[in-house]
Amino acid sequence: MKTLLRLSKLIKPLFPIMALAILFGTLGFYCAIGIPLTGALALTKTLPFKFLVILGVMRGVLHYAEQYCNHYIAFTLLARIRDIVFAKLRSLGPAKLEGKQKGSLISLITSDIELLELFYAHTVSPVCIAFLVSLTMVVILSVLHWSLGLLALLCYASVAIGIPFLVQKNSVKAGTKHREEFSQMNSFLLDSLRGLEQSILYKTGSKKLTLLEEKSDSLSNSKRKMAKYEGLTQVLIDFGIIFSSLLMLFLSLFLYSKNLVDYGTVILSVCAMFSSFGPSVAVARLGSSLSETIAAGKRVLSLLDEEPVTQTIADKTNLSLDTTPNVKLEDIHFTYPNISDQETLSNINMDFDSSKIIGIRGKSGSGKSTALKLIMRFWKPQKGNVLIEKTNAEEINTKSLRDAESYVTQETVLFHDTIENNIRIASLDATSEQIIEACKKANIHDFIQSLPDGYQTNVSELGENFSGGERQRLSLARAFLHSSPILLLDEPTSNLDSYNEKIILDAIKNTSKEKTVIIVSHRDSTLSICDKVFNLNSGRQS
Repeated sequence: MKTLLRLSKLIKPLFPIMALAILFGTLGFYCAIGIPLTGALALTKTLPFKFLVILGVMRGVLHYAEQYCNHYIAFTLLARIRDIVFAKLRSLGPAKLEGKQKGSLISLITSDIELLELFYAHTVSPVCIAFLVSLTMVVILSVLHWSLGLLALLCYASVAIGIPFLVQKNSVKAGTKHREEFSQMNSFLLDSLRGLEQSILYKTGSKKLTLLEEKSDSLSNSKRKMAKYEGLTQVLIDFGIIFSSLLMLFLSLFLYSKNLVDYGTVILSVCAMFSSFGPSVAVARLGSSLSETIAAGKRVLSLLDEEPVTQTIADKTNLSLDTTPNVKLEDIHFTYPNISDQETLSNINMDFDSSKIIGIRGKSGSGKSTALKLIMRFWKPQKGNVLIEKTNAEEINTKSLRDAESYVTQETVLFHDTIENNIRIASLDATSEQIIEACKKANIHDFIQSLPDGYQTNVSELGENFSGGERQRLSLARAFLHSSPILLLDEPTSNLDSYNEKIILDAIKNTSKEKTVIIVSHRDSTLSICDKVFNLNSGRQS
């Protein structure tokens, strides 16, 4: 209920349209019920045939109008929810997203949100419609005789509330398990596709296939279990309708035998009971079909409930982009949460002078990359301060801090777009001439020009049509284009040969007079251009 109530709050801006959907749906069911009731009345009274035609036409028109309103609400809200989720992912990244499976996130953004359509289009208004229609029928039958109304109330409640209550607990568990297994399957397939070359190289394809078959079987079993509960729900609904109609028949015949109602009332009450279960059935079916939707809603809401490691700052200090700032790590202590109790960085004091090239050397896992992430404010230290021009990073507006910093990571991410647009993301208003100049600094211009479509060449997914060195130089071109006063380079030449390394290092050296450059590397040749080098060993300075 908590999940459904939270999802319902999103409907508030579209409440007038929801009210129309409920109105159209209620009137539509009145018309549907009116058709058999008109037939029943025709047995005792003479009624024109046109009444049935009018009711049939109105039922179709009103049902269309209801569905149009419901689906307008659903798809509008799904678009808004995707916007909210993407905004949340941006606020959580990159720190909170480092440990999340990409396949699971893709599943959440696509299929989990898509499943919410069932709730918004086929749940909220049907519940309201069922309440209004059932209440109306209880009142009408009560006018005929109070016991008929009481029986109808009990029957509607049993079908609409009792049946879902019986299957709800187990069906929601099955739905939750199915969504979890579905997201795990997505992650497994994504990892398998990315590692296809390694699977072929090391002949692990048969093992991967066996795992895929096991996960597919498990997914099929969870889906089969959900189908079992859906079938059980349908059986209980059918039994409830027939049993309720028989009870109404026996009660009305009993009242007729006592001369409490006439023969026409017997026919009318039985027809009314049998033909008015449509709204209650729609609600009862939600008990099983909503199980997967509730599980998807929980996954979406759990993501929205996560708090980012660092909050966005917008009302404090801005950095000047016209000066070259000094950067300082002051008594830094940092531990990654939920990973290890051992400090990744312990008692770190580093002063990165402006207009200088400062290096950080250390073995893998010594905390070099973590130091850059703290300067970027992706993470924040448990103790100590990150100072930019003597201002604590926690006092600097986030946009201003990121505008002042260019960051080249070990892993270059390229998007499925043109080379030009892949570089332009560093400065969206950059001209073609500025992009070319940045590429020349990164020694990638000649290579791009040699391609058939030059800068308009499309990059394949994850940049797989480029080598590691080419991707790295494109990443450096982005950093040069961003033209910020602080340049952070994490293993910038790890995939480059000696020739390209020298050209890149010369370009970095030429720009260092107007930048604060921090290079993380284990290569002595890369660190040779540094004015000063800090050494890290297991998270401690040495």
